[in-house]
Amino acid sequence: MKKILARLVGFYFNILVLFAPKTAGKRAFLLFSSPQRPILKSNHLEFFNTAHQFTFEFNGHNIQCYKWGTGSKVLVFIHGWQSHTFRWKNYIEAFSKEEFTIYAMDAPGQGLSGGKHCNIPLFSHAIEKFLTQIPPVHTLISHSLGSISVLYAFYRVPDLSVKQLIITGTPGEGADYVRYYEKMLGVSKRTSKAIRDAFVTYTGHLPEFFSSLRFAKAVTIPMLSIHDEGDAETPYHYAAAVHKALPHSKLITTTGFGHNLRSPEVVKYVFDFVMHNETEKAVGKTIEINSL
Repeated sequence: MKKILARLVGFYFNILVLFAPKTAGKRAFLLFSSPQRPILKSNHLEFFNTAHQFTFEFNGHNIQCYKWGTGSKVLVFIHGWQSHTFRWKNYIEAFSKEEFTIYAMDAPGQGLSGGKHCNIPLFSHAIEKFLTQIPPVHTLISHSLGSISVLYAFYRVPDLSVKQLIITGTPGEGADYVRYYEKMLGVSKRTSKAIRDAFVTYTGHLPEFFSSLRFAKAVTIPMLSIHDEGDAETPYHYAAAVHKALPHSKLITTTGFGHNLRSPEVVKYVFDFVMHNETEKAVGKTIEINSL
């Protein structure tokens, strides 16, 4: 059913582009940038209510933020595509609220944040503004779209007030997702060109510009990357390329944990990394862990 619906949408764009190419490109781009907002369940809201909640205005909408603890070290958690802050529950509960102050935000168009759209530049600018609302950060931990959006923030603003970075399940190339989207819809070459033109109009760049390797090269702080070799959503080889290009990085290769990386083993490794401040002695190394 979803495949049939996608093809109908693609057919609509293929017809529209014949008469109004800019409109077709814009609508296809906005659809590409429209996450499905997961339903918030009672246990999600209960967890949110354990935090001090606040908002900031971004792009005409309120961005929902959360704060736990009063400690001197600041941690920040940034979720990914079609998600919200609850995905970090096990991570957040692992840290002492007396030693750490923990912040998180729901991305534009997701969780309790306002808006309908989210993409790398939009998310990246929201993250940048979020970091201006809070104290200097000891460690920022991100996942999936949040990770490449964080890297883009460092690419644009290299002196962000973050001491060290942990990225997980990071996408490699924005162009991969555009090609997948176009294939799923079955769009024509003319519609594809209209979509690419819309990318330039609304982001200033073609899809090929949005590259984790390009952005990561601007990161000068110590960085840990965690990626599963069997990740079906964000291919592992991109994480390996980023690690190889950065002498100050560390890569943890997991097996059997998939894209979400919320298993207790991964939570414990992130916890140990933050608690024992292993960054300087561990950079440049690769560690493999598995679910067996």
